[in-house]
Amino acid sequence: MSDEAYELGLPQGQVRLCEPTHRWAALFAEEAGRLHAALHPFSAAVEHCGSTSIPGVPAKPILDILVGIPGRIDVASIRNALVPLGYEHATWAGVPGHEVFGKGDPRTHLVHVVPLHGAAWDRMIGFRDALRSDAALAAEYGELKRQLAARYPNNRSAYTDGKAALVARVLAPT
Repeated sequence: MSDEAYELGLPQGQVRLCEPTHRWAALFAEEAGRLHAALHPFSAAVEHCGSTSIPGVPAKPILDILVGIPGRIDVASIRNALVPLGYEHATWAGVPGHEVFGKGDPRTHLVHVVPLHGAAWDRMIGFRDALRSDAALAAEYGELKRQLAARYPNNRSAYTDGKAALVARVLAPT
């Protein structure tokens, strides 16, 4: 498949999955370098999260990036640091416990700013790591994503809601 098939970008509300590619890790590394430089004063931790960070799992062509900030999150200062990189504060994103910043039109990157090692951080990293360490679970998740994308190509909320039970099962205490 050509590199054009792996270009990032998806209009708001749409669901389209791409097959996994090593290019996602490279694109993340490039953006992580820019984010580290911009967020250096905040001692931010930057992690690749979401489906583009899980080998073998299809994903929407949007890089999800988790930024952990130790201490209090100064949203205005974070916004001022990210705007020069092309990010806007997506106050309408509606992700509880996250300050979300989006880049691109159509959207290519989503940065989720959360307290470092807080509940939101632990949830995102825990889910990613569980799927990275269990190929069968990752395959199950990938198949569910394909089914939901086919059912809800123009309803990203329904697509996301359809994954909730599997996410809860993966994150349930054992």
